[in-house]
Amino acid sequence: MVIIRNFLIQPFLVSGASMEPSFSSGDYLLIDEITYRFREPERGEVTVFHYPGDEGTYYIKRIIGLPGEQLTITDGKIIIFNKEHPKGFSPEEKYLPLGLGTSGKKEIVLKDNEYFVLGDNRNYSFDSRSWGNLQRAEIVGLVRLRLWPFNKVVAVEKPAY
Repeated sequence: MVIIRNFLIQPFLVSGASMEPSFSSGDYLLIDEITYRFREPERGEVTVFHYPGDEGTYYIKRIIGLPGEQLTITDGKIIIFNKEHPKGFSPEEKYLPLGLGTSGKKEIVLKDNEYFVLGDNRNYSFDSRSWGNLQRAEIVGLVRLRLWPFNKVVAVEKPAY
């Protein structure tokens, strides 16, 4: 059990409203700590990580920007520029409430091993817009399952963009 708990899966209790409506304060999740040992995190995945300002604090956010990409946030929209989309594209974020935009005005360039993460509650999230890019080494694991509350038990899947 110790090996499973320390190296494979970990429980996580959501605290705060930054991931609403996807996850609410008090939701109990299972975090997969092994997948990212075999592959890199992908856009749209919900991840748990050490907050860059305090290694003892864990945050939960959604990966929006990947290493080597450039992002622009303006007029409530995110535009991502990469090798596949040199003219940029805006991800269709169906998990956000209708009409909710991404506040702020920023231009972000991600280096190797850097990710840009946002909470799903874009108006109430302390995320990469505030404290900067997330280093790959800070990522603990991938959210796989919501176990509580029982009426909301669900496997968590990455959205298709």
